[in-house]
Amino acid sequence: MSTVTDPIVIVGMGIEAPGGIDTLPEFWSALATGRELIGPFPRDREWPLDELFALGRLDGWAPVRDAGGFLDGATEFDAQFFGITPREAVAMDPQQRVAMRVAWRALEHAGVNPGALDGDSAGVWMGVSTVEYGPRVGGVNEYSGYRATGTALGAVAGRISHGLGLVGPSISVDTACASSLTAVHQAASAIRAGECEWALAGGVCVMGSPGAFYEFSKNNALATDGHCRSYAADPTGTLWGEGAGVIVLERESRAKALGHRIYGQLLGSRVNHNGAGAPIAVPSATAQQRLIEATVAAAGISANDIGLIEGHGTGTAVGDPLELTALAATYGDPERGDDGPLLGSVKSNAGHAQAASGMLGLIKVLLCGANGVIAPSLWADAPNTEIDWDATSLRLAAELTDWAPRADGLRYAAVSSFGVAGTNAHAIVGLPVLEETNHG
Repeated sequence: MSTVTDPIVIVGMGIEAPGGIDTLPEFWSALATGRELIGPFPRDREWPLDELFALGRLDGWAPVRDAGGFLDGATEFDAQFFGITPREAVAMDPQQRVAMRVAWRALEHAGVNPGALDGDSAGVWMGVSTVEYGPRVGGVNEYSGYRATGTALGAVAGRISHGLGLVGPSISVDTACASSLTAVHQAASAIRAGECEWALAGGVCVMGSPGAFYEFSKNNALATDGHCRSYAADPTGTLWGEGAGVIVLERESRAKALGHRIYGQLLGSRVNHNGAGAPIAVPSATAQQRLIEATVAAAGISANDIGLIEGHGTGTAVGDPLELTALAATYGDPERGDDGPLLGSVKSNAGHAQAASGMLGLIKVLLCGANGVIAPSLWADAPNTEIDWDATSLRLAAELTDWAPRADGLRYAAVSSFGVAGTNAHAIVGLPVLEETNHG
């Protein structure tokens, strides 16, 4: 069957988000009620908080507030459950541990028994970036011998495959903040190419050190007030966060044969790069628009079909206007009038989860579709003033809004992610009307 008649579909998902959230109903409740999940820095990671909170006193450095989107259970792990010794577990990058348990939840949500997959040729793609964690490898300590796998980015996907007994492709993807959407794109491409029948795809971010806060304090791009004001008129900078999300992908025909509930069709996805010109960390509206147009073409729909856009929305004075320019040029046809798409970002709730940010946004979209409403984006009451809102049908999702399907019975949504090294990713999903609501 062709891709058009047998699309890649999403049949399960798992989540771990700031604010102690580790179930889909908890995540949806926070999104639907417009709750901010930002909290103080963790006190159980031995970080130099006194020094961190004093950075604003240094010449040229911005203040660091006691705020971020941190996972409550990042230090917790049931090593015995996953067949890992306690010493090996401590030596592992916490991103490996969190990814394993979220992948398990995604499988259970899809109705798949995680304990019965040994020898299955399913693939695993996980977006992840390097973090500083644990003792140095170049030294003698009680964790020596475990640090090779403990620090390897490839072990994030590899641990999931190994723990479940999967023998298909197992690939960790690092395109910075575009990592998890890139992982979804690659997983779907592999299924279409026949490399595997189904796959797990996702992203994870657990900060092993507060290094990202130091970097953005020095660059004066860190939120000065402890909030991530995506697309707002008063952006104060981005706010770092953590999180993990995993989805289960397969062909629609396979899903129907196995009786899996379909939460979304992955109609199209694309990845590109900004190219040369501006400094590598500066976004490109031209590249983003080019990517969006290519994704719409791959999805085989009209840009005017899109009802919800889950944007990147870092809350920075440079990034948001450039992104808004690209989104408005592609999706904001003024002829749509009041029928234009609503835009938001989960970063406004939970901070910037870096390699996992696109996956948290995608799962937000899937839950909006399952519940038939668009969740509000925080700080949307006063939109960014750098674009002409009167010249576009694009609007910020300022409140919980009913979301009617198109004439073909699907709701259509787009998700964007952009990486600090210049890689951009975009995906378009079609969301079927489900027979029941409140699908956590």
